[in-house]
Amino acid sequence: MTERLDQPRQQGLRLRPHYDPEAFGRLSEQIARFLGTARFLVYMTVFVAVWALWNVFAPESLRFDPYPFIFLTLILSLQASYAAPLILLAQNRQDDRDRIQNELDRSGAERNQADVEYLTREIAALRIALGEVATRDYIRSELQRLQEELQEPYAPSGASRSGETG
Repeated sequence: MTERLDQPRQQGLRLRPHYDPEAFGRLSEQIARFLGTARFLVYMTVFVAVWALWNVFAPESLRFDPYPFIFLTLILSLQASYAAPLILLAQNRQDDRDRIQNELDRSGAERNQADVEYLTREIAALRIALGEVATRDYIRSELQRLQEELQEPYAPSGASRSGETG
């Protein structure tokens, strides 16, 4: 039977376990955050000290990991083998968040730069426009000049011409 392209495929048998990458990432960040604390170092030191003291000073029949502490070494190696990838995963997620934040910051800075350039052009245009506008002092001086002209005694300019016509 041929598959229809207009319908989604049926989910078949999965060999890999299904997990939520986001939830796993959050868990890895919590673990990495805890591994980087003084509390973890104190807990680990107490655990190793109790382990070593028990296996050195406990009665022979109750010791479960004698002196070279091979089982303790195995447990610490296992813990380290899981801790390293979890820390790397947490760092990768933080790098992704930082990259996205940097992109947002860059686009915001570009918008701010464009706004500043626009406002600079607008201010320059206003300055040019104001250069063409008459100022209050200029208008006052012109009005005073006109007032002085109007107050001068009237001297007809056509007086000499009137003698010619007569």
